Amino acid sequence: MPELAPTALESLPLWAQWVIALCVLLGACIATLGSWGLVRLKTYYERVHTPAIIATLGSWLIMWASLVYYSFNEHILAWHTLLIALFIAVTVPISTIFLMRAALFRDRRQGKAVPPSVSRTVVNTRLHEADAHPAKPVATSSPLVVEGAASTAGTADAASTAETAPPPPQQPPAV
Repeated sequence: MPELAPTALESLPLWAQWVIALCVLLGACIATLGSWGLVRLKTYYERVHTPAIIATLGSWLIMWASLVYYSFNEHILAWHTLLIALFIAVTVPISTIFLMRAALFRDRRQGKAVPPSVSRTVVNTRLHEADAHPAKPVATSSPLVVEGAASTAGTADAASTAETAPPPPQQPPAV
């Protein structure tokens, strides 16, 4: 029976094989845990973090494994794996932030309960429907409003507020 040539992985030193195997297995375990988090968590705001963890930590571990593998086989530092990891590290947080902000904007516009704001520009306070539309007093759930909106629900002046509201600003004449 003819002798088979050693594969590229068998030609690596034993410690490099262990590093590669450990990094790949840890990266796969983290990806599995992140996928389980997508199924287990209930709201979008909870689920949005797990793909970011999968894409960053899991891919970085697999990148280190491929860096060791290709660097030993080609006898030169494998820059292409570093570029892939750098691209992931830059794009994942940015896209996660944009998706989260879009979801918060949509849910605030729809009046849904959202996580509390950490900035000082938006305050998550509820405004009664009668205050949002003084001409149509309704006692239903209330939308979120931005800072500066005053709530007059439950006071005797709520009806008179609609009558004494300032007129809308006039449009400047077209030139």
